[in-house]
Amino acid sequence: MKEIICITCPKGCHLKVDEESFTVTGNACPRGAVYGANELRNPVRVVTSTVVVEGPQRRLPVKTDRPIPKGKMFEVMEEIAKVRITGPVKVGDVLIPNVAGTEGNVVATKNLP
Repeated sequence: MKEIICITCPKGCHLKVDEESFTVTGNACPRGAVYGANELRNPVRVVTSTVVVEGPQRRLPVKTDRPIPKGKMFEVMEEIAKVRITGPVKVGDVLIPNVAGTEGNVVATKNLP
């Protein structure tokens, strides 16, 4: 039995997940059951970060447009660290397509004039 804390909502339920059958107990909502099973099978996360904007020293917030495998997070962060951009950029613009081969894109989360 694996014990994890659910992060899908602010409750933070203490889940117990059977490592063979992936049955989940301790969840207060259906989302917790899905999270617990997925966390053992294939953990994923949305990555948030910033990229360098050329010119005056500033940064633009970015994120992946879908959850990516947790094991690829460091590769994704390395690719993000290499990016240098100039404006204009709009919210949702793809800055890095198919980041680290995950099929997820890194997108802007703020407009840059």
